[in-house]
Amino acid sequence: MPELPEVERAVLLIRSVGAGKIIEAIETNEDTIVYSGTTHAEFASEIKGRKLTGAQRYGKVFYLELEGKGRVPVLHFGMTGMLQVRGQLPMFYKSSGKSAAQAWPPRYMKFILHLVDKSTGEKTELAYMDARRLGRIRLCASPPDEPPISELGFDPILSMPPIEEFSALVLKRTCPIKALLLDQSFSAGVGNWVADEILYNARIHPEHRCHTLNEEQLQELHHQTRQICVTAVSVNADSSKFPESWLMVHRWGKGKKAKSTLLLPSGEPATIKWITVGGRTSAYVAELQKPPPGQIRKQGSKRSKRNRDEDSDEDNEGVEKEEEAADKGAESDLADLSDLEGNCSRPRRSSKSKRKVQHKRAKVEVLSEGEDKGPSVKHEAERKTPRKARASTRKSATLSADAKSSTVVEKPKPQTRGTSKRKGST
Repeated sequence: MPELPEVERAVLLIRSVGAGKIIEAIETNEDTIVYSGTTHAEFASEIKGRKLTGAQRYGKVFYLELEGKGRVPVLHFGMTGMLQVRGQLPMFYKSSGKSAAQAWPPRYMKFILHLVDKSTGEKTELAYMDARRLGRIRLCASPPDEPPISELGFDPILSMPPIEEFSALVLKRTCPIKALLLDQSFSAGVGNWVADEILYNARIHPEHRCHTLNEEQLQELHHQTRQICVTAVSVNADSSKFPESWLMVHRWGKGKKAKSTLLLPSGEPATIKWITVGGRTSAYVAELQKPPPGQIRKQGSKRSKRNRDEDSDEDNEGVEKEEEAADKGAESDLADLSDLEGNCSRPRRSSKSKRKVQHKRAKVEVLSEGEDKGPSVKHEAERKTPRKARASTRKSATLSADAKSSTVVEKPKPQTRGTSKRKGST
């Protein structure tokens, strides 16, 4: 999922290819999910003919700056959104993009801006694509003062709060620190890999409860929250240029039985582990990020191999929860953290499992004295008989009944009067 560094890269691209140019024409495709609060036709008519002066970002949201009266486009990539300039490769999140097709118009295109420089006649085409339809395209009159930007928390680069305010915001929460970092109403722009990188460099376990962090941990968390974002933006979100000591560089071998290439300060190989926190797969280094006493995961909460494999796919291609959000037309960012408070890491028991427990606890009713106890004895025997044995007995009984019903007993045919007379005459 594109996070703060990737969105900043997109903003820089828009400025470099579009600043000072006129939106001469615009192609749009209808999409009632991605276009939020507007239609593709209204979007095109609102911005056509206006001059693009720049682009701005806040968190994972970015918007275009246009001359003239009217609203401006406010965009969000969601999980698979990206930009592409005609003649160039699209802006990928993690993939290299070398195998991507340069066919035009690109697949999953939502709109294409046809930009022209009036002074030189230079033309540029800029496309916005979204395969999973988790992104959003809006029109706002004043983006910083309207949702979704007005509902976001601090931006680690643009509006990082002082340590005192930051500590107060963290300590009043009781959820795991990873879940808090993912909450966009707390820190806008921090996503899954950025949050893991922050916690790794701060040496804090993802499940560490916010209100139990000490002063030293809060200081380091405050520093790394800004530092990780600044460093990633400084290399234009190019993961090949990230520091070799970052977790992001080494975390992609999960599920491939590859040995960890990340080294501990002692020079020994680090152990990268994965857990689910705040609904997202979290990577951490076991030797450096240890949970405090009383906050260690129970052994009984180990996930199955199938779940671990699903999380492996999630880290490389996306999150199942966000796919479900697409069906409901919801935003790709995580929901409000109120549902995660207190019991964040404890899974809820499904209604199906509840029914199973109730069934196991149910007792066979005992008939009152003096009544026929035959049926109760029968039910008691069935309850104590193993399920497979009961199924086998039922199957045998069914086959026996079918065999009986299929047996035909031939009855002697009654003799007719004519036949009797003929016999009597002989």
